[in-house]
This record gives sequence, structure tokens and C-alpha cells, in this order.
Amino acid sequence: MAEKRYINRELSWLSFNARVLQEAADETVPLIERLRFLGIFSNNLDEFFKVRYATVKRIDLAGKAGKKVLGGIKANKLLEAITKIVIDQQSESLKILDDIQTKLKSHNIHVINEDQVTPNQKEFIKNFFLSKVSPALVTIILNDLPEMPSLKDSAAYLAVKMVMSDDTEPSQGISKIINRKVNEKRYVLIEIPRNIERFVVLPEENGKQYVILLDDLIRFNLNTIFNIFSYESLSAHMIKITRDAELDLDSDLSKSFIEKISDSVRDRIKGDPVRFVYDKNIDSDTLTYLMNKMGIDSTDSIIPGGRYHNRRDYMGFPSLGGPELQYEVREPLPIPGLILQTSVLKGIAEKDYLLYTPYQSFAYVVKFLREAALDPRVKTIKITIYRLAKISHIASSLINAVKNGKKVTVQIELRARFDEVANIRYAEQMQEEGVNLIFGVPGLKVHCKTCVIEREEDGKLKRYGFISTGNFNESTSKVYTDYTLFTADPAILREVDMVFDFFETNYKVNKYKHLIVSPHYTRNVIYNLIQNEIDNARNGKPAGIRLKLNSLSDNGVIEKLYTASKAGVKIKLIVRGICCLVPGIKGLSENIEAISIVDKFLEHPRVFIFENNENPRIYISSADFMTRNLDQRVEISCPIYDEDIKQELIETFEISWNDNVKARNHCPGIENPYRENDKPALRSQFALYDYYLRKTDIQE
Repeated sequence: MAEKRYINRELSWLSFNARVLQEAADETVPLIERLRFLGIFSNNLDEFFKVRYATVKRIDLAGKAGKKVLGGIKANKLLEAITKIVIDQQSESLKILDDIQTKLKSHNIHVINEDQVTPNQKEFIKNFFLSKVSPALVTIILNDLPEMPSLKDSAAYLAVKMVMSDDTEPSQGISKIINRKVNEKRYVLIEIPRNIERFVVLPEENGKQYVILLDDLIRFNLNTIFNIFSYESLSAHMIKITRDAELDLDSDLSKSFIEKISDSVRDRIKGDPVRFVYDKNIDSDTLTYLMNKMGIDSTDSIIPGGRYHNRRDYMGFPSLGGPELQYEVREPLPIPGLILQTSVLKGIAEKDYLLYTPYQSFAYVVKFLREAALDPRVKTIKITIYRLAKISHIASSLINAVKNGKKVTVQIELRARFDEVANIRYAEQMQEEGVNLIFGVPGLKVHCKTCVIEREEDGKLKRYGFISTGNFNESTSKVYTDYTLFTADPAILREVDMVFDFFETNYKVNKYKHLIVSPHYTRNVIYNLIQNEIDNARNGKPAGIRLKLNSLSDNGVIEKLYTASKAGVKIKLIVRGICCLVPGIKGLSENIEAISIVDKFLEHPRVFIFENNENPRIYISSADFMTRNLDQRVEISCPIYDEDIKQELIETFEISWNDNVKARNHCPGIENPYRENDKPALRSQFALYDYYLRKTDIQE
């Protein structure tokens, strides 16, 4: 029975990535967008191996039984299952890529390789290589090295086999001195430069656009690279290694926290390999040589792939062709009643406002901080930061505030995975400018997203602030859906200020009447909210639970939802990614429906709606229902008190729930069946934009 109650977390994640692959295969999706979904699929897989596969591998190597940790599957069996699924998915992704590139030809867009270069393109490619690529190349001859150099995590390399020719003309110079013996095989690695665009757009010919991958442009110039050698033949095939991304923090008390994180990120390049991907057409002797040299063994995931790796770069495929090849760009809408051209603080003082990006403009967050930075009556600004954009107006606004005499406190999470380097850079910059930095709570990541300011009004300090489900990041706000509540509610913001007190005095655990704060309270409060619905259902009162999450994997919460289902509580779950709960099991979860929506934007908000006997209790949150969010991170779930905003959240949830175009039903396997019904087609992300457009039109 235990195996039927839960879906393994890792396998559920692979099911989510299969939904991304479905988007790449969907012929109703514009062709270049399909290429970009292939890039997202590949990028997701890289991160999965760095984190989740690496974790399972560590459990296996430690000799733990694995059942309790891995939901009924032993670690070694799970590693095998993951590798099999990934090989199948990779094979499918190659077929999809071939199909897309074939279809692009009908739009006069041709992705060519080194053997398809036309005479007119040769000079451009040679010049491009000599001026931009050759100076950036790192080329390593392996034969003379006693051991394999440390390959960069997730970097792509061309593995070159050079079969040497007979040295019969020593007078021809240095190339003959370098050679050893006839038919000697020399093995070389060429690192594909990451500071050059992966896709090189070639000059247009006869109304046709041509693109060559940087890998093939290098292959075309192999003779130039190795012109000092005499060889019979050259062959080049791509390989890639993925390493364990776990950070190992130094215990040296003399180092600052920034130094420890910086050192740990640098050490990550020496992490244990967990995946080796190679071109399935590589020569067997080359493959054997490389695997022996790198010490790859059976506990690593060895994936035969296609000609190209790092397909994550397809996320940046150039915008070529007509508008039909990409999604229509729809400008983000204003928040009705909150005017960017005037004081947003004045507007927020009068009522709460809800922002839903990317349907509405993230500029409201930036405007809030810029106004606070300039307003002479604003005295303090406190904000949490998890992931910043590469060029962050948020950071510049905070620095501007310091220069204007404000006291600015920033809790910045240096351990935000894969964004450590960017966060360290901004932390150092803000620290230099006088921002008071807090580096979290020992043993806990700070994942909540909130800001509170204090403004002097009538001789007293009044608080304004915002609480969000997502990061304060201009880049991701264009593609991640997230809610942000702007409020001047003194009760809520007093408790936000208490959270900042906790950052600085970790030993003191505050009590909250309004916010739900992890790690101390979220689990019990969520249990109590679910129990209230159970009690209402048993007493014949209206009961129901609606949740929108990124992930649902905590067994305790799942069991509580199963209990609610058995009590007759109707439960609607929109879970984008991992869902370990099994819906629709008679006698256990028959009152639970669960869907996932994967479409143009990444579904990112967390919303909790509890019916509460027709008086809904509604929260927006930074927390998913995963053990780490409940027990091992600082998270904030914020109640919604404004009746108009409550209704807006219910209506937008229902629009998403009624999706029958991009919604898939969660199920134990990885089939990801699309939800089908007899209702008119409703694509929720498009419908939500129209919903906010109507609100804007009504306001005008």
C-alpha cells in the first residue's frame, strides 16, 4: 500500500520535465518557441543531475537503506530508473529537434553543419573563427598529461581523435618534430567557449537565413587549429560532464560568510561527476580512453546522446523569421487604480493592491523602491533578496537609498543555488556602499520575499511594504507568474518587521497572529487549516481546499490531504512540478483532483484557499509544501484581508483550474495525459491576460 500512496519525488520531477518536452513537441507552439522549450528541458536536466541525482548517488555510496528517504525505492534502483528514463527522454528530444529544424526550412531558416557550408559562407566563417573564436579556445592534448585535467561542470567539449601520419619530410619544419610514429592516436579536448553566442547567424543568401552552431564552426576550422601537426585523419565528437553541485562550507572561523560561500562555489568545479553525456557516434576507442582517463564508473549516469550537448543554449536561439515563429509579445498591464506616474505610496496608504506578473508590470516593485529611496520622510528600508537579475534596478535603488541617508537592511541569501556568484557580487557592492547586510540564519535558507519601509508621518513612523510569491528579479518577472501584495496594513507589516528581527536575533522565536512563518509555524498552521475543513465537512458545512503550488512532496501534508479527502473535502490542486500525492484513489484520494499547467510562462505562485464555511481564508506564500519549505527555510505566507483581492485570487485560480488546453492530469506514471472535457477551449495564461485587460478597460 505504501508504494501506491506516494509518487517518488525524483520520478515525479522527471515527469514534470517530460511536460516541458511535450511543449517542444506541440505543433501548435511556434517553431522557435519549441526550440526554446528544448533548451529549458535540457537546462532543467542539468540542474536535476547536479542536485537531485547527486543526492541519491551520495545516499547510495553511503550504503543507506534508502527506503525511508526515497519513498520505497532503494537508491541504486532509483539511479537505474532515472538513467533509463533520461536516455528515453534524450532520444525523444533529438527526434523533436530534427522535426523542428526540418520545419524551419519551410520558413527559409536553415541550421547547417560544417559539411553544408556554401562557398560564399566560407570566408565569413574563417574570419569569424580567427577574430572571435580562436583567441578564446582552450585546447588540451591529453596523451602527455599524467592525469585528466578537471573538466568544467556542464561545459561542452569536442573530443578530437588525431591519427598521426608518417614523418617522411623533416625539412618541412616544426610539425614533423612534433610527430611521434605512424598511426599514433592522439586525443585532444577543445572547450566550447561560453562567452560567444552558441548560434552564429551567417550572411543571408537568396532570401534564406542560415545558422551554424559554434561547435560546427569549430569543426570546420579543425585544420586551422591543428595545422602544426601531420595527421592522417581528424574526428571530433562532443562530450559533457555534470558534477555534484552541493556546497561544502569551510568551518574556518577566521573567514567571513561571503568568503566561505565564494570558496565553496570555486570548489564546486571539483565536485564528483554524476553524469557523462557523449555523442553516440563517437569512436569506441575514443570513448574508452576518455572514460578511463576520467575515472567514470557504473555509479555515474552514462548517457549516449546526439551530436550536440548543452541544448540549454536553445533558450537563446536567435529571433529569426516572421512573427508566426514566436509568441506574440503582449505588454504588461497596469494595476487599476495604482498609477506609476504618481506616488505609489500614497495609493497604497489608501488600500491594498495585488500585482500579478507578467500579466501586470513589475515596474511597480521598482517604483516602490525608487520612491522610497528619494522620499525624505522614508527613514528605513528592509528587504529580503533571493535571486537578483544580472542588471538589477532593485539593487541600484537600495544603494541610491543609502546615498540619500536611509538606513537600508538587506537579508541576502548567498546560498541561492546556481545564483551564488551573482548574489556575492551584489552583496559585496552593497556592503561597500553602506547597506547593512544580513546573511541569514544558521542552518536555514531565507526564501521569503518581502520588503517593509518606515515613513515618518504626523510625528510617527508608518510602515509600507510588499510580500511576494516570487523573486524581486526584473528578468524572471517577464516569464514567471507571481503575485505581490502591496499593503500598508500595520498588523501585517509589524509582523514582517518581526521576521527581520529574527534574522538578527535567531535565538528569539516570535509569535504571529497574521503571518504564517516557517520554520516554526507553517506545518502546524497548515495542518490546522486542513483540519478545519475536515471538521466542517463532517459537520455538513461547506468545505473545500484549493492550492496552487510549485511542488507537493511532504508526506505529512499529503497524509493530511488524504484524511480530508476521506472526510469528503473537495480538493483542487494545481501543482506545476513535483507532485508526490496520488489523486483519485478510491477510499483514499477520490475527492482530490490534481493538474499541472506548462505553457508560455513558468507557473510560480503559491496560493492557499480554504473554504472555511463560506468565509474563505486565503494566503499567498513563498513556500511550497515540501519538507524543506516547512521545516528548513524561512518562509512567509501572508493572509489576504481585502475582499476585492480575495475575489481576484479566487477568480484567477478558477481560470487556471478550468484550463483544458495546457493542463495535464497528475498520475503515477510519466504519461502526462492532457486534461480533456467537452467545455470550450480555455488556455489559462492567455485567458488571464484578457481578464486583466478587461479590468484595465473597466477602470479607464
